[in-house]
Amino acid sequence: MATFTTATEAPQVDRTPVGQRDTERDLPTQPDPVMACDDVSIYYGDFRAVTRVSMTFGRNEITALIGPSGCGKSTLLRSLNRMNDLVDGARVAGHVTYHGKNIYDRDVDPIEVRRRIGMVFQKPNPFPKSIYDNIAYGPRAIGMKVSNLDDLVEECLTRAALWDEVKDKLKQSAYGLSGGQQQRLCIARTLAVEPEVILMDEPCSALDPIATARIEDLMAELRRDYTIIIVTHNMQQAARVADRTAFFTALADEGTGNRTGLLVEYDLTSNIFRAPKDKRTEDYISGRFG
Repeated sequence: MATFTTATEAPQVDRTPVGQRDTERDLPTQPDPVMACDDVSIYYGDFRAVTRVSMTFGRNEITALIGPSGCGKSTLLRSLNRMNDLVDGARVAGHVTYHGKNIYDRDVDPIEVRRRIGMVFQKPNPFPKSIYDNIAYGPRAIGMKVSNLDDLVEECLTRAALWDEVKDKLKQSAYGLSGGQQQRLCIARTLAVEPEVILMDEPCSALDPIATARIEDLMAELRRDYTIIIVTHNMQQAARVADRTAFFTALADEGTGNRTGLLVEYDLTSNIFRAPKDKRTEDYISGRFG
């Protein structure tokens, strides 16, 4: 299968110290597209799990996907880097594009897709290796040309706000880290292969409030150099970190009871939470259902 070659070069790292970066966001009405879904439906066999989603994900923005359980948020997220390819019977209709190229075209290498569009999962999943080898694994596995692997490991751990905590124990097992540290390690591991987009599937749901705050601060920093798409059940988290928010709901089939995910509304986060256009969105964020 052909290599996926449509992407731009690796993002340039912003070296501005924490605390000196601007926090106000003046966003355009329409996002500057890095990825897009065009009439995307996702199936498991004959069951349609997500129906006809069209939306654009903006460069250097955080997009939050919110909605009740069973509305297809994680299913859609996994389709954005072809993780659903690993599920028997899963298929995607419509187009998921990255810089205008459909990532499901026959000439696209799914491994290259997952390098450029990385994934951080709900539960921290470090490899049973040392902290150092967790970061080095990806570049080694794909044969990435790295001038100095030690420098890359330090840079990725620094970007993930973890270097100062682990720099003296890089050869120790990653399993010795706390849950929050393990999740930041997984983020650093994702950064090591130079993605442009980072997908996060409820990355804080297994963490305590202090660790959650660290991850949220980290997302705000990474946004300067990456496009981030996050699934969260925590509406307060979406309101805190996201530039744009998409609300999904689930429609039950009258015959089978199967629930199909549906995109209801997608807008600037401030509009979603202060002045939603759809009553279903208002009902959800106000706690009337969910």
